[in-house]
Amino acid sequence: MAVASTSLASQMSATCHLSGLRKSFSKLDNSVSFSTSQAFFHNVDSHLRLSSAGKGCRAVVTMAGSGKFFVGGNWKCNGTKDSINKLVSDLNSAQLESDVDVVVAPPFLYIDQVKNSLTDRIEVSAQNCWTGKGGAFTGEISVEQVKDLGCKWVILGHSERRHVIGENDEFIGKKAAYALSQGVGIIACIGELLQDREAGKTFDVCFQQLKAYADALPSWDNVVIAYEPVWAIGTGKVATPEQAQEVHAALRDWLTKNVSAEVASKTRIIYGGSVNGSNSSDLAKKEDIDGFLVGGASLKGPEFATIVNSATSKKVAA
Repeated sequence: MAVASTSLASQMSATCHLSGLRKSFSKLDNSVSFSTSQAFFHNVDSHLRLSSAGKGCRAVVTMAGSGKFFVGGNWKCNGTKDSINKLVSDLNSAQLESDVDVVVAPPFLYIDQVKNSLTDRIEVSAQNCWTGKGGAFTGEISVEQVKDLGCKWVILGHSERRHVIGENDEFIGKKAAYALSQGVGIIACIGELLQDREAGKTFDVCFQQLKAYADALPSWDNVVIAYEPVWAIGTGKVATPEQAQEVHAALRDWLTKNVSAEVASKTRIIYGGSVNGSNSSDLAKKEDIDGFLVGGASLKGPEFATIVNSATSKKVAA
């Protein structure tokens, strides 16, 4: 995989790039009724396609973030011993591209079962952890326990933790900092609600969430950013490749300006939100999409394998 040789800032004016999308939303607000989300998505897609018309195509699609393509499967609160045995069996027999980091996140109750039966080709992640060392925190999971079970990763900041459980940016940042300090990599989730996108606040929300990580993290080593627009999670409404690329490029530019060019270049930014075997290949072709965080489709072994293998799209001429 190629390391980014240019940042978003060197490709175009960052101000024009970011304000252009906001202007598109503004025009939509003035001319289109958002009585249904279907009309909204149709028009956003049209505006994005129009805004990119006339731009020259790159000769080859490459990955902007350095390192391997990264695909995570978030099993969420799903599964039984029997169903997980079947899923693990399917994953063990799947033919997976070698140049891809593959991680699955079972419910905590089943991590040990999965670790003892899953091929070493696939790493295991926890779905959550506490802000510090364990103790009198009923129902919580410490990073030390996560490590004890052999997990190398933990998913933090997922929209369901933010908007259902009520975790805020600062709390998530504390979790992330402690996990990294203990040698556990983090899949750092960010993403906007539907009303944020309709109001043209996609970048504002994502940058604020990203800043909370940046303010807390001791290092960006072993960090993968997962952009997951909340309106696309479990809804069947996947962001278009253009929509996802627009945000991923903006996130990388933010890292360049607010952290460092090195971090922006090496940090993988993956997409999540109704990713499946049918749309993963088109999404993977975009330069700043370095992989996926998959929900429902990760519960289907053959389909998850198809998503993993969509990494080959990076090698296809545009």
